[in-house]
Amino acid sequence: MKTIKFLSILITFLLASCSPVRVNSDYDKKTDFSVYKTYAFHKTGIDKVEISDFDKKRILRSIDEEMTTKGFTKSETPDLLININTKAEKNINVSQFNANYGYGWGLGWSPPYWGANYSVNTNTEGTLIIDLIDAKKKELIWQGEGVGYLTKNTDKKDENIKSFVNSILAQYPPIRK
Repeated sequence: MKTIKFLSILITFLLASCSPVRVNSDYDKKTDFSVYKTYAFHKTGIDKVEISDFDKKRILRSIDEEMTTKGFTKSETPDLLININTKAEKNINVSQFNANYGYGWGLGWSPPYWGANYSVNTNTEGTLIIDLIDAKKKELIWQGEGVGYLTKNTDKKDENIKSFVNSILAQYPPIRK
């Protein structure tokens, strides 16, 4: 019975961890999103983001691609200003696994456990926040946030960042229920 319970918890954890980016968004419920057709980057806000210039370029390029796919046009006089923000948090995970070697249950004494294994893993979890601001009113109208694991492998960074951006912007424009 314990094995079945352990396996169901493990499978649930593995399925949850398969999703590369966890996403949520929020928006102004009174906004008519159909009026927005053009965009530009909010340079002063983006300049303040403390990430490498290479990663910043990757993010902006991915946003450009996704906005173009959605039918938006980059403009000097935009309807929307796009701002980004990032944060990163290092996680340390310690796991213990008992192999349950040793004696079975006996006359009122606890079994000794041999073969306990420990595993220590570190990873960095990053958050990318994309703000869409009404350029005329200078008001935030939509915000999307993606959280997932970051990689230091430069060959995989483009794909990882593109996944973040695409997952976040998939929720724009919001679908009214």
